[in-house]
Formats: sequence, structure tokens, C-alpha cells
Amino acid sequence: MNKEEFINELKKINIELTKQQLTLLEEYYIILKEENEKYNLTRIIEQNEVYLKHFYDSLTINKIIDIYSQNICDLGSGAGFPGLVLAICFPKTKITLIESNGKKCYFLNLVKEKLKLNNVIVINERSEDYAQKNREKFDIVTARAVAPLKHLLEYGIPLVKVNGYFIAMKANTENEEINIVNYYNKLDIKEESRVIFNLPKENSIRTIIKYLKLKETSSKYPRRYSEIIKKDI
Repeated sequence: MNKEEFINELKKINIELTKQQLTLLEEYYIILKEENEKYNLTRIIEQNEVYLKHFYDSLTINKIIDIYSQNICDLGSGAGFPGLVLAICFPKTKITLIESNGKKCYFLNLVKEKLKLNNVIVINERSEDYAQKNREKFDIVTARAVAPLKHLLEYGIPLVKVNGYFIAMKANTENEEINIVNYYNKLDIKEESRVIFNLPKENSIRTIIKYLKLKETSSKYPRRYSEIIKKDI
């Protein structure tokens, strides 16, 4: 996806970027390319692929929810997808990036400083530890991480305000949604909507699911990481 295609595809999902925002994305890409080997950030580094599979893919959240001026937490931010992309393209949002890997946090802070993203906070901590100390704090929590959906729900839902949303951005979730109903019951959430679509040009499947938080999460959750991966709720 070249830059012109990127701009045109974004218009289809009601996003029009300024010249300044497009320049910031270009600068972000340059930093990503320069620092990638040092920090082991992503396998996808060719420019057209980054614009499609990282930048555009991050912004498809706009298909399911309006994030304008929201207080957002991005779990497992890695190289900053979707968190840094959202911070650039929606500057009135406040974005907290949670990343347990210290080297990746250094990279996130490097991008934040070089691009002067004053709406970004970087936290170097495990998601489950951060969630225990910051309960019901965010309007929206996002996760584009590779962890199983049920684990992402347990990490993320305690962070969401009552009547706020958890947004899971995944590929095909069919195999991940077996025996997940108990998580809905114990975490007091419901699926409000989902969109399933193909990325432009390559047609790989994407699924975005929006979960509504119905009431405060029990203090039992999230459990310790060793418990989460060992046994379902």
C-alpha cells in the first residue's frame, strides 16, 4: 500500500489526515526502520507493508468505535500499534501504552520524544500488574497483541470504566472463542458488535470485537500470569 492508496483507503473509513499527521507517520516509519534490528520490533519493515499491515490496520478501529477525545489504554503495545498510530491521527485522545519489554518501551519513548507526542504515556509493566493498580480508569482499552482473546479480556476488562469498551483487534478469532462465554459472565461484559473484513490488496481476514463493560470487575481479576495461562476462569 503506497501513501496515495493509504490516504484513499482511510477516506473510506472516514479518516482524513492532515499534512502534518502524514509527515509524523513518515517520521515514525523512518525511526521504526532505523531501530528495528536493535529492538526486535517487527518482521514487517518494507514501507508499503508497514503502511498497510501496521498503520492502516491500526486505524481500522474507526470502523467500530469513535475514539475522538477518549482516554485510551493500549495493552502490549510492542512497536506502537495501534497506540502510537492513534496518538498521531487522533491528537485529542490521551493514550497510555502498556508494554512489559523494557527495550520496546525505550523505543516507544524515543518515538514519543522525537515526534513530540504529548498525548502519550509509556508504562513499562506487565498488563495484569498494571490492571490491579489502575482499575476502571479508561474509556477504551485496546489490544492488538498476539495473546489469546480470553487472556486479553482478563488483562484488559479491569482497566475499563463501567459502560466503557474493550476493543480486541485480531485476525480470525474462530478458534479463540471456544469456551469463552464464562469470561463474559465472570468479567461482566457483553459483546456489543463486531466487524469482519479483509485488508485491502492482500485480503487477509481481520476481526474487531467491541465489548461493553456492564459493571465493576471483581477484585479477583486479573489473576497472576501463571494462573491465567494455566487455567480458564
